[in-house]
Amino acid sequence: MPLPVRVARPAALAALILSLGTSAVSADSAGAYLAARAASGANDYRAAARYYDRLMAGAPADLALQEAALLAHVVLGDYDAAVKLAAGMDPSAEGSQIAALVQLAQAAQSEDYTAGLALIAQEGDAPASADPGALFSGLYRAWALAGQGQMSEATRAFDEMAEEQGLGAFAAHHKALALALVGDYEGADEILSGPAKATVRGARRAVLAHVQILSQLERNADAIALLDEVFADALDPQLTAIRARLEAGEPLPFTLVTSARDGIAEVYFTIASVLASEAPGPYPLVQARLAHYLRPDHDDAALLIASLFEAQDRYDLAIESYALVSPESPVFHASELGRAEAMVRDGRTEAAIEVLEQLSRTHPGIAGVWNALGDTLRREDRFAEAVKAYDKAIELAGEPKPADWFVWYARGIAEERSDAWARAEADFRKALELSPDQPAVLNYLGYSYVEKGENLEEALDMIQRAVAARPDSGYIVDSLGWAYFRLGRYDEAVVQMERAVELEAVDAVLNDHLGDVYWAVGRKREAEFQWRRAISFAPAPDLDLDRVRRKIELGLDKVLAEEGKPPLAPAVPAPKAEGGDAGN
Repeated sequence: MPLPVRVARPAALAALILSLGTSAVSADSAGAYLAARAASGANDYRAAARYYDRLMAGAPADLALQEAALLAHVVLGDYDAAVKLAAGMDPSAEGSQIAALVQLAQAAQSEDYTAGLALIAQEGDAPASADPGALFSGLYRAWALAGQGQMSEATRAFDEMAEEQGLGAFAAHHKALALALVGDYEGADEILSGPAKATVRGARRAVLAHVQILSQLERNADAIALLDEVFADALDPQLTAIRARLEAGEPLPFTLVTSARDGIAEVYFTIASVLASEAPGPYPLVQARLAHYLRPDHDDAALLIASLFEAQDRYDLAIESYALVSPESPVFHASELGRAEAMVRDGRTEAAIEVLEQLSRTHPGIAGVWNALGDTLRREDRFAEAVKAYDKAIELAGEPKPADWFVWYARGIAEERSDAWARAEADFRKALELSPDQPAVLNYLGYSYVEKGENLEEALDMIQRAVAARPDSGYIVDSLGWAYFRLGRYDEAVVQMERAVELEAVDAVLNDHLGDVYWAVGRKREAEFQWRRAISFAPAPDLDLDRVRRKIELGLDKVLAEEGKPPLAPAVPAPKAEGGDAGN
Protein backbone atom coordinates (compact mmCIF):
# COMPACT_ATOMS: atom_id res chain seq x y z
CA MET A 1 0.00 0.00 0.00
CA PRO A 2 1.22 3.50 -0.72
CA LEU A 3 0.56 4.87 2.79
CA PRO A 4 3.95 5.74 4.32
CA VAL A 5 4.50 4.03 7.63
CA ARG A 6 7.45 3.47 9.90
CA VAL A 7 8.39 -0.18 10.08
CA ALA A 8 10.97 -1.36 12.56
CA ARG A 9 14.03 -2.82 10.93
CA PRO A 10 17.57 -3.66 12.01
CA ALA A 11 19.69 -0.57 12.42
CA ALA A 12 21.63 0.03 9.21
CA LEU A 13 20.65 -3.40 7.94
CA ALA A 14 21.83 -2.66 4.42
CA ALA A 15 25.30 -2.05 5.87
CA LEU A 16 25.12 -4.96 8.30
CA ILE A 17 27.49 -7.25 6.50
CA LEU A 18 29.93 -4.54 5.53
CA SER A 19 30.23 -3.42 9.14
CA LEU A 20 30.84 -6.82 10.72
CA GLY A 21 33.41 -6.90 13.42
CA THR A 22 36.47 -9.06 13.15
CA SER A 23 36.39 -10.57 16.61
CA ALA A 24 35.44 -13.99 15.30
CA VAL A 25 37.72 -13.88 12.28
CA SER A 26 41.03 -15.65 12.63
CA ALA A 27 44.08 -14.93 10.53
CA ASP A 28 43.41 -18.10 8.56
CA SER A 29 39.89 -16.87 7.76
CA ALA A 30 40.86 -13.33 6.80
CA GLY A 31 40.71 -14.07 3.08
CA ALA A 32 37.21 -15.49 3.31
CA TYR A 33 36.14 -12.56 5.47
CA LEU A 34 37.40 -9.98 2.98
CA ALA A 35 35.86 -11.93 0.11
CA ALA A 36 32.53 -12.05 1.96
CA ARG A 37 32.60 -8.30 2.52
CA ALA A 38 33.39 -7.67 -1.15
CA ALA A 39 30.62 -10.02 -2.30
CA SER A 40 28.13 -8.35 0.01
CA GLY A 41 29.10 -4.91 -1.23
CA ALA A 42 28.45 -6.07 -4.80
CA ASN A 43 25.12 -7.70 -3.86
CA ASP A 44 26.64 -11.04 -4.89
CA TYR A 45 24.53 -13.04 -2.47
CA ARG A 46 25.68 -16.44 -3.72
CA ALA A 47 29.32 -15.71 -3.06
CA ALA A 48 28.46 -14.04 0.24
CA ALA A 49 26.53 -17.08 1.43
CA ARG A 50 29.39 -19.37 0.45
CA TYR A 51 32.02 -17.33 2.28
CA TYR A 52 29.94 -16.71 5.41
CA ASP A 53 29.12 -20.39 5.64
CA ARG A 54 32.84 -21.08 5.52
CA LEU A 55 33.53 -18.51 8.22
CA MET A 56 30.79 -19.92 10.45
CA ALA A 57 32.48 -23.31 10.38
CA GLY A 58 35.15 -21.71 12.56
CA ALA A 59 32.86 -19.51 14.66
CA PRO A 60 29.39 -21.07 14.63
CA ALA A 61 28.07 -19.02 17.57
CA ASP A 62 29.06 -15.57 16.31
CA LEU A 63 25.80 -13.61 15.89
CA ALA A 64 27.14 -11.21 13.28
CA LEU A 65 28.32 -14.06 11.05
CA GLN A 66 25.09 -15.98 11.65
CA GLU A 67 22.95 -13.02 10.66
CA ALA A 68 25.05 -12.22 7.60
CA ALA A 69 24.81 -15.82 6.42
CA LEU A 70 21.09 -15.93 7.22
CA LEU A 71 20.45 -12.75 5.23
CA ALA A 72 22.21 -14.15 2.17
CA HIS A 73 20.37 -17.47 2.31
CA VAL A 74 16.95 -15.84 2.72
CA VAL A 75 17.56 -13.42 -0.14
CA LEU A 76 18.60 -16.35 -2.34
CA GLY A 77 15.43 -18.26 -1.45
CA ASP A 78 17.50 -21.02 0.15
CA TYR A 79 14.83 -21.67 2.76
CA ASP A 80 16.11 -24.97 4.14
CA ALA A 81 19.45 -23.40 5.05
CA ALA A 82 17.74 -20.26 6.36
CA VAL A 83 15.35 -22.18 8.62
CA LYS A 84 18.20 -24.29 9.96
CA LEU A 85 20.32 -21.21 10.69
CA ALA A 86 17.46 -19.30 12.31
CA ALA A 87 16.55 -22.26 14.51
CA GLY A 88 19.98 -22.07 16.11
CA MET A 89 19.69 -18.35 16.88
CA ASP A 90 17.90 -16.68 19.79
CA PRO A 91 16.44 -13.49 18.33
CA SER A 92 14.86 -12.31 21.57
CA ALA A 93 18.05 -12.60 23.55
CA GLU A 94 20.58 -11.36 21.02
CA GLY A 95 18.60 -9.07 18.77
CA SER A 96 18.36 -10.68 15.33
CA GLN A 97 15.28 -9.42 13.53
CA ILE A 98 15.96 -11.57 10.48
CA ALA A 99 16.03 -14.69 12.64
CA ALA A 100 12.74 -13.61 14.21
CA LEU A 101 11.14 -13.13 10.79
CA VAL A 102 12.35 -16.54 9.60
CA GLN A 103 11.19 -18.32 12.75
CA LEU A 104 7.78 -16.66 12.50
CA ALA A 105 7.54 -17.68 8.85
CA GLN A 106 8.47 -21.25 9.75
CA ALA A 107 5.76 -21.34 12.42
CA ALA A 108 3.19 -20.15 9.86
CA GLN A 109 4.49 -22.58 7.24
CA SER A 110 3.86 -25.49 9.62
CA GLU A 111 0.58 -23.83 10.71
CA ASP A 112 1.81 -23.85 14.29
CA TYR A 113 0.04 -20.63 15.20
CA THR A 114 0.50 -21.22 18.92
CA ALA A 115 4.27 -21.13 18.39
CA GLY A 116 3.92 -18.02 16.25
CA LEU A 117 1.89 -16.22 18.90
CA ALA A 118 4.45 -17.22 21.54
CA LEU A 119 7.25 -15.76 19.43
CA ILE A 120 5.32 -12.51 18.95
CA ALA A 121 4.73 -12.27 22.70
CA GLN A 122 8.36 -13.07 23.42
CA GLU A 123 9.56 -10.41 21.00
CA GLY A 124 7.59 -7.80 22.88
CA ASP A 125 10.44 -7.83 25.41
CA ALA A 126 13.18 -8.31 22.82
CA PRO A 127 15.95 -5.81 21.96
CA ALA A 128 14.79 -3.14 19.49
CA SER A 129 16.82 -4.69 16.69
CA ALA A 130 14.86 -7.95 17.01
CA ASP A 131 11.41 -6.34 17.13
CA PRO A 132 9.63 -6.79 13.77
CA GLY A 133 7.64 -3.62 14.48
CA ALA A 134 4.07 -2.79 15.40
CA LEU A 135 2.76 -3.23 11.84
CA PHE A 136 4.22 -6.70 11.35
CA SER A 137 3.55 -7.96 14.85
CA GLY A 138 -0.01 -6.69 14.92
CA LEU A 139 -0.97 -8.18 11.57
CA TYR A 140 0.82 -11.47 12.28
CA ARG A 141 -0.88 -11.83 15.66
CA ALA A 142 -4.34 -11.23 14.20
CA TRP A 143 -3.83 -13.76 11.42
CA ALA A 144 -2.39 -16.32 13.84
CA LEU A 145 -5.52 -15.97 15.98
CA ALA A 146 -7.61 -16.53 12.86
CA GLY A 147 -5.51 -19.60 12.16
CA GLN A 148 -6.43 -20.93 15.60
CA GLY A 149 -10.09 -20.46 14.79
CA GLN A 150 -10.45 -17.49 17.15
CA MET A 151 -12.05 -15.19 14.59
CA SER A 152 -13.62 -12.86 17.15
CA GLU A 153 -10.24 -12.39 18.79
CA ALA A 154 -8.65 -11.87 15.39
CA THR A 155 -11.07 -9.13 14.36
CA ARG A 156 -10.60 -7.48 17.75
CA ALA A 157 -6.83 -7.55 17.17
CA PHE A 158 -7.25 -5.90 13.78
CA ASP A 159 -9.47 -3.23 15.35
CA GLU A 160 -6.92 -2.54 18.07
CA MET A 161 -4.24 -2.10 15.42
CA ALA A 162 -6.43 0.33 13.51
CA GLU A 163 -6.36 2.70 16.47
CA GLU A 164 -2.59 3.14 16.17
CA GLN A 165 -1.49 6.10 14.11
CA GLY A 166 -0.48 5.17 10.57
CA LEU A 167 -1.67 1.57 10.81
CA GLY A 168 -5.40 1.97 10.19
CA ALA A 169 -5.48 1.33 6.46
CA PHE A 170 -3.28 -1.75 6.74
CA ALA A 171 -5.37 -3.17 9.57
CA ALA A 172 -8.58 -2.51 7.63
CA HIS A 173 -7.28 -4.17 4.48
CA HIS A 174 -6.14 -7.31 6.29
CA LYS A 175 -9.32 -7.46 8.37
CA ALA A 176 -11.34 -7.38 5.13
CA LEU A 177 -9.27 -10.27 3.76
CA ALA A 178 -9.81 -12.25 6.97
CA LEU A 179 -13.57 -11.66 6.86
CA ALA A 180 -13.71 -12.74 3.23
CA LEU A 181 -11.72 -15.86 4.12
CA VAL A 182 -14.49 -16.99 6.48
CA GLY A 183 -17.27 -16.02 4.05
CA ASP A 184 -18.27 -12.65 5.52
CA TYR A 185 -18.24 -10.90 2.17
CA GLU A 186 -20.68 -8.22 3.30
CA GLY A 187 -18.38 -7.22 6.15
CA ALA A 188 -15.36 -7.27 3.85
CA ASP A 189 -17.12 -5.09 1.27
CA GLU A 190 -18.19 -2.64 3.93
CA ILE A 191 -14.54 -2.15 4.94
CA LEU A 192 -13.19 -1.89 1.40
CA SER A 193 -15.93 0.56 0.43
CA GLY A 194 -15.48 2.67 3.58
CA PRO A 195 -12.88 5.17 4.78
CA ALA A 196 -9.98 2.87 3.86
CA LYS A 197 -11.04 2.86 0.21
CA ALA A 198 -8.83 5.74 -0.88
CA THR A 199 -5.72 4.02 0.45
CA VAL A 200 -6.31 0.38 -0.41
CA ARG A 201 -7.27 1.19 -3.99
CA GLY A 202 -3.69 2.20 -4.53
CA ALA A 203 -2.72 -1.48 -4.32
CA ARG A 204 -3.56 -3.79 -7.20
CA ARG A 205 -4.04 -6.85 -4.97
CA ALA A 206 -6.50 -4.94 -2.79
CA VAL A 207 -8.56 -4.02 -5.85
CA LEU A 208 -8.55 -7.60 -7.12
CA ALA A 209 -9.63 -8.81 -3.68
CA HIS A 210 -12.55 -6.37 -3.69
CA VAL A 211 -13.53 -7.44 -7.21
CA GLN A 212 -13.66 -11.07 -6.08
CA ILE A 213 -15.65 -10.11 -2.99
CA LEU A 214 -18.20 -8.16 -5.03
CA SER A 215 -18.54 -11.09 -7.40
CA GLN A 216 -19.19 -13.43 -4.46
CA LEU A 217 -21.96 -11.02 -3.45
CA GLU A 218 -23.46 -11.46 -6.95
CA ARG A 219 -22.55 -7.87 -7.80
CA ASN A 220 -20.59 -8.45 -10.99
CA ALA A 221 -21.74 -5.11 -12.40
CA ASP A 222 -20.23 -3.31 -9.42
CA ALA A 223 -17.04 -5.34 -9.80
CA ILE A 224 -16.80 -4.27 -13.46
CA ALA A 225 -17.40 -0.65 -12.47
CA LEU A 226 -14.59 -0.90 -9.91
CA LEU A 227 -12.16 -2.28 -12.50
CA ASP A 228 -13.06 0.47 -14.94
CA GLU A 229 -12.81 3.16 -12.28
CA VAL A 230 -9.39 2.13 -11.01
CA PHE A 231 -7.70 0.92 -14.19
CA ALA A 232 -9.65 2.91 -16.83
CA ASP A 233 -8.21 2.04 -20.26
CA ALA A 234 -5.10 0.40 -18.79
CA LEU A 235 -6.50 -3.11 -18.41
CA ASP A 236 -3.74 -5.64 -18.90
CA PRO A 237 -4.47 -9.17 -20.16
CA GLN A 238 -5.12 -10.50 -16.66
CA LEU A 239 -7.60 -7.74 -15.85
CA THR A 240 -9.18 -8.01 -19.30
CA ALA A 241 -9.80 -11.72 -18.73
CA ILE A 242 -11.31 -11.02 -15.29
CA ARG A 243 -13.58 -8.38 -16.77
CA ALA A 244 -14.72 -10.77 -19.49
CA ARG A 245 -15.61 -13.42 -16.89
CA LEU A 246 -17.59 -10.87 -14.93
CA GLU A 247 -19.44 -9.70 -18.03
CA ALA A 248 -20.33 -13.33 -18.77
CA GLY A 249 -21.98 -13.53 -15.34
CA GLU A 250 -19.38 -15.92 -13.94
CA PRO A 251 -18.91 -15.76 -10.15
CA LEU A 252 -15.27 -15.26 -9.27
CA PRO A 253 -14.01 -17.31 -6.32
CA PHE A 254 -12.20 -15.52 -3.54
CA THR A 255 -8.64 -16.75 -3.97
CA LEU A 256 -6.45 -13.92 -2.74
CA VAL A 257 -6.32 -15.52 0.71
CA THR A 258 -7.35 -19.14 1.17
CA SER A 259 -5.92 -19.78 4.66
CA ALA A 260 -4.42 -18.01 7.63
CA ARG A 261 -1.02 -19.00 6.27
CA ASP A 262 -1.86 -17.11 3.07
CA GLY A 263 -2.87 -14.17 5.24
CA ILE A 264 0.51 -14.16 6.94
CA ALA A 265 2.16 -14.37 3.51
CA GLU A 266 0.23 -11.17 2.72
CA VAL A 267 1.70 -9.58 5.85
CA TYR A 268 5.23 -10.19 4.58
CA PHE A 269 4.25 -9.03 1.09
CA THR A 270 2.54 -5.89 2.40
CA ILE A 271 5.68 -4.81 4.26
CA ALA A 272 7.94 -5.75 1.35
CA SER A 273 5.84 -3.54 -0.92
CA VAL A 274 5.94 -0.62 1.52
CA LEU A 275 9.70 -0.86 1.93
CA ALA A 276 10.54 -1.49 -1.73
CA SER A 277 10.65 2.23 -2.48
CA GLU A 278 11.93 3.28 0.94
CA ALA A 279 14.81 0.82 1.43
CA PRO A 280 15.88 -0.81 -1.85
CA GLY A 281 18.52 -2.90 -0.09
CA PRO A 282 18.15 -6.46 1.20
CA TYR A 283 15.37 -5.92 3.75
CA PRO A 284 12.44 -5.77 1.30
CA LEU A 285 13.93 -8.84 -0.37
CA VAL A 286 13.85 -10.69 2.96
CA GLN A 287 10.17 -9.86 3.41
CA ALA A 288 9.24 -10.69 -0.19
CA ARG A 289 11.16 -13.97 -0.10
CA LEU A 290 9.40 -15.06 3.08
CA ALA A 291 6.04 -14.19 1.50
CA HIS A 292 6.93 -16.49 -1.39
CA TYR A 293 8.19 -19.15 1.02
CA LEU A 294 4.78 -19.23 2.68
CA ARG A 295 2.92 -19.15 -0.61
CA PRO A 296 4.89 -20.41 -3.63
CA ASP A 297 2.07 -19.34 -5.97
CA HIS A 298 2.33 -15.72 -4.78
CA ASP A 299 3.22 -14.40 -8.21
CA ASP A 300 3.19 -10.77 -7.12
CA ALA A 301 5.88 -11.60 -4.59
CA ALA A 302 7.95 -13.30 -7.29
CA LEU A 303 7.62 -10.24 -9.54
CA LEU A 304 8.56 -7.94 -6.67
CA ILE A 305 11.61 -10.06 -5.87
CA ALA A 306 12.71 -9.88 -9.50
CA SER A 307 12.25 -6.11 -9.65
CA LEU A 308 14.27 -5.65 -6.45
CA PHE A 309 17.11 -7.70 -7.89
CA GLU A 310 16.99 -5.60 -11.05
CA ALA A 311 17.28 -2.46 -8.92
CA GLN A 312 20.52 -3.95 -7.57
CA ASP A 313 21.74 -4.84 -11.09
CA ARG A 314 21.57 -8.54 -10.17
CA TYR A 315 19.99 -9.54 -13.44
CA ASP A 316 21.00 -13.19 -13.06
CA LEU A 317 18.93 -13.47 -9.89
CA ALA A 318 16.10 -11.43 -11.42
CA ILE A 319 15.92 -13.88 -14.32
CA GLU A 320 15.61 -16.79 -11.89
CA SER A 321 12.94 -14.96 -9.91
CA TYR A 322 10.80 -14.25 -12.96
CA ALA A 323 11.00 -17.96 -13.74
CA LEU A 324 9.23 -18.71 -10.43
CA VAL A 325 5.93 -17.77 -12.08
CA SER A 326 4.11 -20.79 -13.47
CA PRO A 327 3.13 -20.91 -17.17
CA GLU A 328 -0.45 -21.44 -15.95
CA SER A 329 -0.43 -18.14 -14.06
CA PRO A 330 -2.50 -15.25 -15.44
CA VAL A 331 0.58 -13.04 -15.09
CA PHE A 332 2.96 -15.46 -16.82
CA HIS A 333 3.24 -13.18 -19.84
CA ALA A 334 4.29 -10.30 -17.57
CA SER A 335 6.94 -12.45 -15.89
CA GLU A 336 8.30 -13.56 -19.25
CA LEU A 337 8.44 -9.99 -20.52
CA GLY A 338 10.38 -9.08 -17.38
CA ARG A 339 12.65 -12.09 -17.76
CA ALA A 340 13.44 -11.15 -21.35
CA GLU A 341 14.25 -7.56 -20.43
CA ALA A 342 16.51 -8.76 -17.61
CA MET A 343 18.28 -11.02 -20.11
CA VAL A 344 18.87 -8.04 -22.40
CA ARG A 345 20.36 -6.07 -19.51
CA ASP A 346 22.49 -9.08 -18.62
CA GLY A 347 23.91 -9.17 -22.15
CA ARG A 348 21.92 -12.26 -23.18
CA THR A 349 19.95 -10.68 -26.00
CA GLU A 350 19.68 -13.78 -28.18
CA ALA A 351 18.23 -15.71 -25.25
CA ALA A 352 15.79 -12.85 -24.67
CA ILE A 353 14.65 -13.02 -28.28
CA GLU A 354 14.07 -16.77 -27.91
CA VAL A 355 11.93 -16.14 -24.80
CA LEU A 356 9.88 -13.48 -26.61
CA GLU A 357 9.44 -15.57 -29.75
CA GLN A 358 8.18 -18.47 -27.64
CA LEU A 359 5.87 -16.10 -25.78
CA SER A 360 4.51 -14.79 -29.08
CA ARG A 361 3.53 -18.37 -29.93
CA THR A 362 1.88 -19.13 -26.58
CA HIS A 363 0.29 -15.67 -26.11
CA PRO A 364 -0.16 -14.41 -29.69
CA GLY A 365 -3.04 -12.10 -28.84
CA ILE A 366 -1.12 -9.75 -26.52
CA ALA A 367 0.13 -6.62 -28.26
CA GLY A 368 2.75 -5.98 -25.57
CA VAL A 369 4.50 -9.25 -26.39
CA TRP A 370 4.94 -8.21 -30.02
CA ASN A 371 6.03 -4.73 -28.94
CA ALA A 372 8.74 -6.20 -26.72
CA LEU A 373 9.87 -8.56 -29.48
CA GLY A 374 10.03 -5.68 -31.94
CA ASP A 375 12.02 -3.52 -29.53
CA THR A 376 14.51 -6.30 -28.84
CA LEU A 377 14.98 -7.15 -32.52
CA ARG A 378 15.39 -3.45 -33.35
CA ARG A 379 18.12 -3.07 -30.73
CA GLU A 380 19.93 -5.93 -32.46
CA ASP A 381 19.63 -4.18 -35.87
CA ARG A 382 17.28 -6.91 -37.12
CA PHE A 383 15.06 -4.23 -38.57
CA ALA A 384 13.01 -6.23 -41.09
CA GLU A 385 12.03 -8.74 -38.40
CA ALA A 386 11.27 -5.89 -36.01
CA VAL A 387 8.89 -4.33 -38.53
CA LYS A 388 6.90 -7.57 -38.72
CA ALA A 389 6.62 -7.72 -34.93
CA TYR A 390 5.46 -4.10 -34.79
CA ASP A 391 2.95 -4.81 -37.56
CA LYS A 392 1.37 -7.46 -35.35
CA ALA A 393 1.42 -5.20 -32.29
CA ILE A 394 -0.35 -2.41 -34.17
CA GLU A 395 -2.90 -4.82 -35.59
CA LEU A 396 -3.74 -6.16 -32.12
CA ALA A 397 -3.88 -2.71 -30.52
CA GLY A 398 -6.93 -1.74 -32.56
CA GLU A 399 -7.90 1.91 -32.79
CA PRO A 400 -4.73 3.91 -32.05
CA LYS A 401 -4.66 5.84 -28.78
CA PRO A 402 -2.28 8.64 -27.74
CA ALA A 403 -0.33 6.18 -25.58
CA ASP A 404 0.37 4.09 -28.72
CA TRP A 405 2.66 6.72 -30.24
CA PHE A 406 5.79 4.79 -29.33
CA VAL A 407 5.02 1.68 -31.35
CA TRP A 408 4.44 3.78 -34.48
CA TYR A 409 7.67 5.66 -33.79
CA ALA A 410 9.61 2.43 -33.19
CA ARG A 411 8.25 0.85 -36.37
CA GLY A 412 9.21 4.03 -38.23
CA ILE A 413 12.80 3.68 -37.02
CA ALA A 414 12.94 0.03 -38.12
CA GLU A 415 11.47 0.96 -41.51
CA GLU A 416 13.86 3.88 -41.99
CA ARG A 417 16.78 1.58 -41.19
CA SER A 418 15.37 -0.92 -43.69
CA ASP A 419 15.42 1.74 -46.46
CA ALA A 420 11.62 1.97 -46.50
CA TRP A 421 11.54 5.74 -46.08
CA ALA A 422 8.02 6.37 -47.37
CA ARG A 423 6.53 3.95 -44.82
CA ALA A 424 8.82 5.27 -42.09
CA GLU A 425 7.81 8.87 -42.76
CA ALA A 426 4.12 7.91 -42.59
CA ASP A 427 4.67 6.18 -39.24
CA PHE A 428 6.55 9.15 -37.80
CA ARG A 429 3.70 11.41 -38.91
CA LYS A 430 1.21 9.04 -37.28
CA ALA A 431 3.20 9.08 -34.04
CA LEU A 432 3.07 12.89 -34.06
CA GLU A 433 -0.63 12.79 -34.80
CA LEU A 434 -1.13 10.66 -31.70
CA SER A 435 1.25 12.71 -29.52
CA PRO A 436 2.19 15.97 -31.27
CA ASP A 437 4.89 17.18 -28.89
CA GLN A 438 6.99 14.04 -28.45
CA PRO A 439 10.60 15.31 -28.64
CA ALA A 440 11.99 11.91 -29.66
CA VAL A 441 9.75 11.78 -32.74
CA LEU A 442 10.23 15.46 -33.60
CA ASN A 443 13.98 14.99 -33.41
CA TYR A 444 14.14 11.75 -35.39
CA LEU A 445 11.89 12.94 -38.20
CA GLY A 446 13.48 16.39 -38.29
CA TYR A 447 17.01 14.96 -38.36
CA SER A 448 16.00 12.50 -41.10
CA TYR A 449 14.72 15.37 -43.23
CA VAL A 450 17.98 17.26 -42.64
CA GLU A 451 20.05 14.26 -43.71
CA LYS A 452 17.96 13.88 -46.85
CA GLY A 453 17.96 17.59 -47.60
CA GLU A 454 14.16 17.62 -47.55
CA ASN A 455 11.66 19.92 -45.83
CA LEU A 456 14.50 21.76 -44.13
CA GLU A 457 12.47 24.62 -42.71
CA GLU A 458 9.89 22.21 -41.26
CA ALA A 459 12.71 20.01 -40.01
CA LEU A 460 14.29 22.99 -38.26
CA ASP A 461 10.99 23.83 -36.58
CA MET A 462 10.58 20.22 -35.40
CA ILE A 463 14.06 20.07 -33.96
CA GLN A 464 13.74 23.45 -32.26
CA ARG A 465 10.57 22.18 -30.56
CA ALA A 466 12.42 19.02 -29.51
CA VAL A 467 15.30 21.06 -28.04
CA ALA A 468 12.83 23.28 -26.17
CA ALA A 469 11.36 20.12 -24.59
CA ARG A 470 14.74 18.50 -23.84
CA PRO A 471 17.41 21.19 -23.70
CA ASP A 472 19.90 18.91 -21.97
CA SER A 473 19.81 16.13 -24.55
CA GLY A 474 23.10 16.26 -26.41
CA TYR A 475 21.75 14.22 -29.30
CA ILE A 476 18.77 16.50 -29.87
CA VAL A 477 20.94 19.63 -29.57
CA ASP A 478 23.27 18.00 -32.14
CA SER A 479 20.32 17.65 -34.51
CA LEU A 480 19.64 21.37 -34.21
CA GLY A 481 23.27 22.21 -34.91
CA TRP A 482 23.27 19.86 -37.89
CA ALA A 483 20.12 21.46 -39.26
CA TYR A 484 21.77 24.89 -39.03
CA PHE A 485 24.84 23.44 -40.77
CA ARG A 486 22.74 22.07 -43.63
CA LEU A 487 21.03 25.44 -43.99
CA GLY A 488 24.37 27.25 -44.17
CA ARG A 489 23.81 28.95 -40.82
CA TYR A 490 27.27 27.99 -39.65
CA ASP A 491 27.74 30.45 -36.79
CA GLU A 492 24.53 29.20 -35.17
CA ALA A 493 25.60 25.64 -35.89
CA VAL A 494 28.85 26.17 -33.95
CA VAL A 495 26.96 27.31 -30.86
CA GLN A 496 24.66 24.29 -30.87
CA MET A 497 27.36 21.75 -31.77
CA GLU A 498 29.65 22.95 -29.01
CA ARG A 499 26.76 22.64 -26.57
CA ALA A 500 25.99 19.12 -27.85
CA VAL A 501 29.59 17.98 -27.35
CA GLU A 502 29.60 19.57 -23.92
CA LEU A 503 26.58 17.38 -23.05
CA GLU A 504 27.91 14.21 -24.73
CA ALA A 505 31.66 14.70 -24.66
CA VAL A 506 32.75 11.24 -25.80
CA ASP A 507 30.21 10.60 -28.55
CA ALA A 508 32.07 9.95 -31.81
CA VAL A 509 29.34 11.20 -34.17
CA LEU A 510 28.80 14.46 -32.29
CA ASN A 511 32.54 15.20 -32.29
CA ASP A 512 32.67 14.45 -36.02
CA HIS A 513 29.79 16.86 -36.62
CA LEU A 514 31.53 19.57 -34.60
CA GLY A 515 34.61 19.08 -36.80
CA ASP A 516 32.54 19.66 -39.95
CA VAL A 517 31.02 22.80 -38.47
CA TYR A 518 34.42 24.17 -37.45
CA TRP A 519 35.68 23.53 -40.99
CA ALA A 520 32.75 25.44 -42.43
CA VAL A 521 33.62 28.56 -40.41
CA GLY A 522 37.34 28.34 -41.24
CA ARG A 523 38.53 26.89 -37.91
CA LYS A 524 40.40 24.12 -39.69
CA ARG A 525 42.88 23.08 -37.02
CA GLU A 526 40.06 22.73 -34.53
CA ALA A 527 38.13 20.75 -37.14
CA GLU A 528 40.99 18.28 -37.53
CA PHE A 529 41.28 18.02 -33.74
CA GLN A 530 37.57 17.14 -33.43
CA TRP A 531 37.79 14.56 -36.21
CA ARG A 532 40.71 12.91 -34.43
CA ARG A 533 38.69 12.91 -31.21
CA ALA A 534 35.83 11.24 -33.09
CA ILE A 535 38.18 8.47 -34.23
CA SER A 536 39.44 8.01 -30.67
CA PHE A 537 35.87 7.49 -29.43
CA ALA A 538 34.96 5.01 -32.19
CA PRO A 539 33.66 2.55 -33.07
CA ALA A 540 30.24 4.03 -33.61
CA PRO A 541 27.64 2.35 -35.82
CA ASP A 542 26.73 5.57 -37.66
CA LEU A 543 30.30 6.82 -38.24
CA ASP A 544 32.38 6.01 -41.34
CA LEU A 545 35.92 6.04 -39.95
CA ASP A 546 37.54 5.93 -43.39
CA ARG A 547 35.64 9.07 -44.35
CA VAL A 548 36.75 10.83 -41.17
CA ARG A 549 40.37 9.92 -41.95
CA ARG A 550 39.95 11.32 -45.49
CA LYS A 551 38.68 14.57 -44.03
CA ILE A 552 41.76 14.81 -41.82
CA GLU A 553 44.00 14.13 -44.82
CA LEU A 554 42.28 16.25 -47.49
CA GLY A 555 39.78 18.51 -45.77
CA LEU A 556 35.99 18.44 -45.91
CA ASP A 557 35.73 20.35 -49.19
CA LYS A 558 37.78 17.82 -51.16
CA VAL A 559 35.99 14.87 -49.58
CA LEU A 560 32.64 16.31 -50.64
CA ALA A 561 34.00 16.82 -54.16
CA GLU A 562 35.31 13.22 -54.28
CA GLU A 563 31.89 11.99 -53.25
CA GLY A 564 30.16 14.05 -55.91
CA LYS A 565 28.22 15.95 -53.28
CA PRO A 566 27.43 19.66 -53.40
CA PRO A 567 30.05 21.90 -51.81
CA LEU A 568 29.38 23.63 -48.53
CA ALA A 569 26.57 26.11 -48.86
CA PRO A 570 27.40 29.81 -48.71
CA ALA A 571 27.33 31.01 -45.12
CA VAL A 572 24.05 32.57 -44.02
CA PRO A 573 24.47 35.31 -41.40
CA ALA A 574 22.83 34.61 -38.09
CA PRO A 575 19.62 36.61 -37.66
CA LYS A 576 19.97 39.67 -35.49
CA ALA A 577 18.24 39.70 -32.14
CA GLU A 578 15.06 41.74 -32.11
CA GLY A 579 15.81 45.38 -31.09
CA GLY A 580 19.52 45.34 -32.00
CA ASP A 581 22.55 43.19 -32.81
CA ALA A 582 22.54 39.60 -31.63
CA GLY A 583 25.58 40.27 -29.50
CA ASN A 584 23.99 43.14 -27.58
